[in-house]
Amino acid sequence: MIIAIYATLGVFLLLASRNPERHISLISFTIWSSIVHGGVMALQSLSNPMHAGHLIGDVPALFIVAAVLAWLSPQAFKAPFK
Repeated sequence: MIIAIYATLGVFLLLASRNPERHISLISFTIWSSIVHGGVMALQSLSNPMHAGHLIGDVPALFIVAAVLAWLSPQAFKAPFK
């Protein structure tokens, strides 16, 4: 299910990339939801050794996505704090 959600989000981000100024809220949501999802996943992985593998792959991937989008669209990263 999560793959379907992220695939759909990816399609909408590709569409938003044509005119990112008009889609700040979508880009902001992607940045912040990736940070929160990565943080929650990291905490859960640390508390349950069975899921420690997420610390190597999934958690860094989510933080990298957030960092790249924040670098490409700093106004989206700051949007919730305006």
